[in-house]
Amino acid sequence: MDTSIFVGTDTDGKRQELLFKLANRHGLIAGATGTGKTVTLQILAEGFSKAGIPVFAADVKGDLSGLSQAGDKSHKLHDKLQSRAEKIGLANYEYFAVPSIFWDLYGAQGHPIRATISEMGPTLLARLMELNETQEGILTIAFELADDEDMLLLDLKDLRALLNHISDNKDEIGRHYGNVTTQSVGAIMRSLLRLERAGADEFFGEPALKLEDLMRQDKNGHGQVSILATNKLINSPALYSTFLLWLLSELFEELPEVGNPDKPKMVFFFDEAHLLFEDAPKALVKKIEQVARLIRSKGVGIYFVTQNPADIPDSVLGQLGNRIQHALRAYTPNEQKYVRAAASSFRENPAFDTEEVITDLGVGEALVSLLGEKGAPAIVGRTLIRPPASRLGPASAAERKEIIAASPVGDIYDTAIDRESAYEILEGRTEPKAKKDNKPAKKAKKATAAKKSTPKTTTRKSTSRRTKTVKDTVLHEAKLVTRQILRSQGRAILRGILGSMTRR
Repeated sequence: MDTSIFVGTDTDGKRQELLFKLANRHGLIAGATGTGKTVTLQILAEGFSKAGIPVFAADVKGDLSGLSQAGDKSHKLHDKLQSRAEKIGLANYEYFAVPSIFWDLYGAQGHPIRATISEMGPTLLARLMELNETQEGILTIAFELADDEDMLLLDLKDLRALLNHISDNKDEIGRHYGNVTTQSVGAIMRSLLRLERAGADEFFGEPALKLEDLMRQDKNGHGQVSILATNKLINSPALYSTFLLWLLSELFEELPEVGNPDKPKMVFFFDEAHLLFEDAPKALVKKIEQVARLIRSKGVGIYFVTQNPADIPDSVLGQLGNRIQHALRAYTPNEQKYVRAAASSFRENPAFDTEEVITDLGVGEALVSLLGEKGAPAIVGRTLIRPPASRLGPASAAERKEIIAASPVGDIYDTAIDRESAYEILEGRTEPKAKKDNKPAKKAKKATAAKKSTPKTTTRKSTSRRTKTVKDTVLHEAKLVTRQILRSQGRAILRGILGSMTRR
């Protein structure tokens, strides 16, 4: 059984191999546009899949869809690929396709991915909506109110209906949950409108994504590679980054602790990683750092793919043990500073100047430093990256359609569901308030009439019945309070580190 992925051979003739048992220590694939980052991601995905490890990857340019197709001897680069394989000592180089599932938040180039508003949680939703602290507080009140009144928040119309309800009853709700202003609710409603225009209304709803459908193996025991089409989604960077962060949060909350497994349970590639951290408040970055630090104990490896290591905060960058650095350009003083910083992050190789080599790397070349047997980073090596077994370039529209038609999850996710939730419940509360107010008066009138017609001999019995009724009422109210306390405690443990709802 393979214990590693062969990445390439360096100038010293050393084979650079990513050890499965240390693959959950996370990693970085960096480099300027056109230097080979996508191919490096491709060969890692192939290696993980072949070992039975499921992979999730965002496909920004469409090229990763080629994983679903075997390489072709008629390809114009076939001879170069074969030459590279021989040069680095890659024996038995052959082409093969990787079992793939295509996903698309908009449902156009893959199966729709959905999450409910409740599962997203107030923290991530506030980040997606770019709310300030006060507005986030009101959003949190909305979630608490929905929990207290047993109302499901599934889609954007549910949240809008609940916010309207809060605005209409702000005085009463404010006494129980905290101050609510019409202006802040209005600002949140405007943010909801922006979300809808960005296409988020297609993301929020049911059936919600189940993690087990991202962690499948095919009949041969190979890990399925879930490829998310993001060529349209990337135009809504807040939605893109928040979705991927939500997915990480779900993995963290739902998967059990496994310690140090022989191989990861799943590997997650986060392309265009800078979008995750741009304009993110410090509190959120701290939570991301915490998830990255702790999720490896769940057997999940995170690999950030970005143009420059400087795109990632030092607190997160320090946790990325496996590093593959493609060429960087240094035309300006600021770019030269980034090159120096990238070079200083490697364990120095006395055979060359790392800072000089970073700007001299060719396409398909990289500085590679992977974790060794004892978990320490190896000396950096200038490495020729191995050629991929799957296709270089995207799958055609017809090929993508064929893969989607044969998918094991199509029957689960292709049709949307709209069940009763907060919107329907609030719409159904149409009984006139006056009618409700009349009920106590009618009951009192009936009670007075009954009292007048009751013989004196039954007074003791009636008093006994009334005493019992009072006791029952007190007991019932006590039960309600107890249930409310227990439910509040339950909610406290059902919201995870990033505020999303766990589904245990």
